[in-house]
Amino acid sequence: MKLEFHHINFVSENVDRLHAFYTEVLGLDDIAQDNFPRTEAEGSRGYTGKIRFATDGGMQMHLAEKELTVAFKNGQVINPVERGHIAFRTDDLQAFLRLLDEKGIPYSDYGTTFAKEWHQVFFQDPEGNVIEVHQQIA
Repeated sequence: MKLEFHHINFVSENVDRLHAFYTEVLGLDDIAQDNFPRTEAEGSRGYTGKIRFATDGGMQMHLAEKELTVAFKNGQVINPVERGHIAFRTDDLQAFLRLLDEKGIPYSDYGTTFAKEWHQVFFQDPEGNVIEVHQQIA
């Protein structure tokens, strides 16, 4: 099982302003939203918040609209768009989930709720910081 650092997610009530800061002030490049196919929200489930993306050519930033009720709406405990999170990509999500289970670390398995092509799981470090581990599925 391999893990690699993938992105940092910051949340904001004004995603366009945040995106402008990172692209215009820090010089990051915009990543077209078409590069991230989203899962359509169904009823009250899912996530309809605005998301923008930027990169330095290697590292990605995902800038998402703050939504305090995402976990509740999706029957989960951990809310990845309340305070933001860091994310890692794995080549074997099931092996990683076994590791979390062995260590007694609870997690919220969102599956493809946010992205059609990623199976995403969220958990917390000992200080309460949210961490995402995902596997590309398409």
